[in-house]
Amino acid sequence: MTAARPGDAAASPGDERDTRDLTDTSPTFRERLADLDPGALGLRIARLWRRSLQLRVVTSTLALSMGVILTIAFMLQSQMTAQLLSTKLDAAVEQAGRLRLTVEAQIAATDEGTSEQSRLDQARSALGERGLASGGDSVHAGTFDPILVIPDQTGRGQVVSPAGAQVPPELQSLVQRGRIASQYVTVDFRGEQVKALIIGTPTDSSIPGLELYLVYPLIAEEQTLGIMRGIVATAGLAIIVLSAAIAWMVARQVVLPVRQAASIAQRFANGHLKERMVIRGEDDVARLAMAFNDMAQSLSDQITQLEEFGDLQKRFTSDVSHELRTPLTTVRMAASIISDSAEHLDAPTKRAVELLESELDRFESLLTDLLEVSRHDAGMAELSVAEMDVRNAVQDSVETVAHIAESAGVEVEVDMPDDPVIAEVDSRRVERILRNLIANALDHSESKPVKVTMRMSDAALAVSVRDRGVGLKPGEEALVFNRFWRADPSRVRRSGGTGLGLAIALEDAKLHGGRLDCWGSPGEGSCFRLTIPRQHGGTLTSSPLPLTPEDEARQIRSDSPTPLDRVPGTADGEG
Repeated sequence: MTAARPGDAAASPGDERDTRDLTDTSPTFRERLADLDPGALGLRIARLWRRSLQLRVVTSTLALSMGVILTIAFMLQSQMTAQLLSTKLDAAVEQAGRLRLTVEAQIAATDEGTSEQSRLDQARSALGERGLASGGDSVHAGTFDPILVIPDQTGRGQVVSPAGAQVPPELQSLVQRGRIASQYVTVDFRGEQVKALIIGTPTDSSIPGLELYLVYPLIAEEQTLGIMRGIVATAGLAIIVLSAAIAWMVARQVVLPVRQAASIAQRFANGHLKERMVIRGEDDVARLAMAFNDMAQSLSDQITQLEEFGDLQKRFTSDVSHELRTPLTTVRMAASIISDSAEHLDAPTKRAVELLESELDRFESLLTDLLEVSRHDAGMAELSVAEMDVRNAVQDSVETVAHIAESAGVEVEVDMPDDPVIAEVDSRRVERILRNLIANALDHSESKPVKVTMRMSDAALAVSVRDRGVGLKPGEEALVFNRFWRADPSRVRRSGGTGLGLAIALEDAKLHGGRLDCWGSPGEGSCFRLTIPRQHGGTLTSSPLPLTPEDEARQIRSDSPTPLDRVPGTADGEG
């Protein structure tokens, strides 16, 4: 036990606190291992395996190398074992033949009046000391233990030298038939259980049926095989390590350019059009880098050209829309003057004036939509957010298109909550979205009722417009919000749409941080669903209303909102 020194007691309380803090601040390695989640660790390993080509190449190389090394080690051990045992057996058989002559000579030289046990002991002593063999064959056969056996022939039991020695019955049965036989067994040699080779041979001596057995322990052979296994294991481990290092280096030479290309492609996709790969040498990787750079340059040129063309198109649309305002106003004034005196005109002229006013209304609507599209394209569209009851916007939209529904003979059903639906929205834009959706549904309803449904949740509100008309063919869902696209160009447009309504509605929904989804099926009609957050700047994860019949059935079963991560189906209508 160590004695305390006087200075040990002079530590201040602050030192004790510091020491305690140092020991308690971080968990031990064992505690960190205990806190690891096996499931999470397995997922991380699986993710690393899927994402790392280098890891897969190195692991596959290690597995193949280990398989080859194990196969070679098994074959070497089998061949060496067979060779050692074969050499041992040949030498032992030859030595047994010579020692048999020695036993026969010794038995003949002893007095027949001596007991059989004594004669056997004298003959066994003549074979040499325990563990030592006489003659030059000892180098090949190794050490041995001799056993002499006189079988039980008269019922008095068999005589064995040394006393207590045992011989396998199967081997003794073969020797008693006059054969030289051998057997591999496990014996007690010098107090240890070892594997041994026993050679048995009959003798031609004055003692009838005398048998000679030589027990050769295979200790040296076991040691030789152990050394061989150690050498193979060491060499195999070295080969595996070298193979892993070589595979790692080779895979790294291939993977690094691929990773560089992936990183540059990602940055290229994010808008860094000047990114290029570094070209080193003239090998396959260098040719890949050259091809990648050529492709990037071509894409960059095309993107720049398209951007310039897009900007030119936007400026053209905006400029034309503004420039057409003045002649449109002039023509509108002239049409108004003519319309005021229409009662003095003949019938054909009066009809022409009515058509002129109708087309001027449509022309003005088209210019208004073009100006709105140009504002969206230029990023100048802004929200005028205010807290309001969105039910009013739905009702105003339905009343605005009521004349279209009346002329088409279509009933518009409205299903809204009784309680106020308060949200932070731009009422003008929301009303325009709903007006376009309802007018689009009326144009394609085939005189069947159109249903407008509104629901809300804690985070979002949704309005769906469902018709039972012609629907859309598969594949047309990707076109429904395109500008000037029409599902059926020959269809009569009661609403007098410009072809930009759904495109503007989609942009207005995005301005609110919402979504405008559509679904449709031929002969079953279509459904448009507007989903926006109730608070400005909120995030959408689900919609209070279903979009497809499958969503509706799923919502009824689970009594939960419909997720928004699905791919919208087809939609009816035109832009």
